[in-house]
Amino acid sequence: MTIDAPNLAAELKREIARRRTFAIISHPDAGKTTLTEKLLLFAGMLRTAGMVKGRKGSKAATSDWMSMEQERGISITASAMQFHFRDHVINILDTPGHQDFSEDTYRTLTAADSVIMVLDAAKGVEVQTRKLFAAAKLRGIPVFTFINKWDMPGREPLDLLKEVEDTLGIAASPMNWPIGSAKEFQGVVDLATQTMHLYTKTSKGGAALPDTDLVPLASATPTDRLDADMLRALRDEIELVREAGNPFDRDAFFQNRITPVYFGSALINFGIEHLYDAFLELAPAPFARKIAKANGDTATLDPADPKFSAFVFKLQANMDPKHRDCVAFLRINSGKYHKDLQIKVNASTKAIRLPRPHTLVAKERETVIEAYPGDVIGVIDPGLFAIGDTISEMGGFTFEPLPHFQPEHFARVRPKDTGKRKQLDKGIEQLGAEGAVQIMWDWEDITGFPIIGVVGRLQFEVMQYRFRDEYNTETTLEAMPYTCSAWLEGDPATFKKPLNARLVRDRKDRAMALFTNQWEKEKAIRDNPQHRLLDYA
Repeated sequence: MTIDAPNLAAELKREIARRRTFAIISHPDAGKTTLTEKLLLFAGMLRTAGMVKGRKGSKAATSDWMSMEQERGISITASAMQFHFRDHVINILDTPGHQDFSEDTYRTLTAADSVIMVLDAAKGVEVQTRKLFAAAKLRGIPVFTFINKWDMPGREPLDLLKEVEDTLGIAASPMNWPIGSAKEFQGVVDLATQTMHLYTKTSKGGAALPDTDLVPLASATPTDRLDADMLRALRDEIELVREAGNPFDRDAFFQNRITPVYFGSALINFGIEHLYDAFLELAPAPFARKIAKANGDTATLDPADPKFSAFVFKLQANMDPKHRDCVAFLRINSGKYHKDLQIKVNASTKAIRLPRPHTLVAKERETVIEAYPGDVIGVIDPGLFAIGDTISEMGGFTFEPLPHFQPEHFARVRPKDTGKRKQLDKGIEQLGAEGAVQIMWDWEDITGFPIIGVVGRLQFEVMQYRFRDEYNTETTLEAMPYTCSAWLEGDPATFKKPLNARLVRDRKDRAMALFTNQWEKEKAIRDNPQHRLLDYA
């Protein structure tokens, strides 16, 4: 396929500017998935919002494709969706909020150019929020903050802003201000224009945008909805914010030193349109990524580079029960995807044809004709890709590696029916490739049933569910006493392991040590100065 270089350069510049690729992060139940659905609703992708509920048989969130997610009303795996919205191409990455699935979220953040952090108005910054924000900050990803559930009883807005600053160590800059709260929540004031957005619920409730009246704050007069005392208090609050608040600075935002803050309710759509309008204007388009060349040099790769490149940040098997295939999720970092593209994997010099990719909205797939930097595409993986792989036309370099986190819970898994060993092995291999679990074998014996390591206990439940649902195999778990682990750098033969510790090897044949407690791990570090124990690999 011949590509006109000048035309391609102009095309890339135009398409990159249109892209917005972001992740939504939050503590469980802060309203992350509901917020995701509302963007799909406003973009015309849905006729009615799914309204996630925990009862079997009720509507399920569009982004939650796994049947267990639909039954429980929680997000277990990260999902990726693409659609057009107001002349922009949106790639949205909906991530699990539950801490037991945080490793999937961390990997997904590597594919995002910005983040929307959702807080509950009553609970503020919660434990998982802090962890996910720290991961975004570590990667230098700009963060928007949306304080949700303002139609419910909650805390004072100034108190929440202070908590964001004190707990997360970032300046908070309110971009709008709530008019009332809980049952008295009337709308928001756009602080840049000093305009009140007064909302009225429609007969369709959360399935449509509310009716909106725009009223300049300076000329507003008391009404039945907003009496003189409420209007006076609102003006006093906004004057205080103007005098003592942090003015928004776009450079500081891009450098992760300030977060723009929005108030609203995803459930009833109050403040949502204001958030998304600002997001399209302020969020960064795809930017340059760090690479390591085959000779050891480092550099950055401009998204406008005409040569195609991408990396694999997620593998997911059995998204389509009819086909039982495995989808590799690729984030494009440079160039343009076109039909019959020849690519190389990592630093390899061997060129292969990239399988035909799809865009994704939950289980729905649409064949991709062309795609650009910032886009997330799914390709059917014939066993070629692994998480973290670099895919490129030119080869000879890799993007930054994706981290693997030390597991904290361990068990052996066995089939209840010994005749199902083959299905069990297939399922274990697939879940290991996805990064959903970590698989280990005893250092001296790789013939027995493997040891499964997970970051959170709920991952065991999901694993057993998927064995049953996807591989028709009932399993039993034999819990093991280990609570922490580390990858071992150095000769395993000379490693002096504590009495109760265990030496194992992972899927990549790397040595790992399992420990029953943190004291035992620290003792191993003291007793083995010639080795290094690594919490990440």
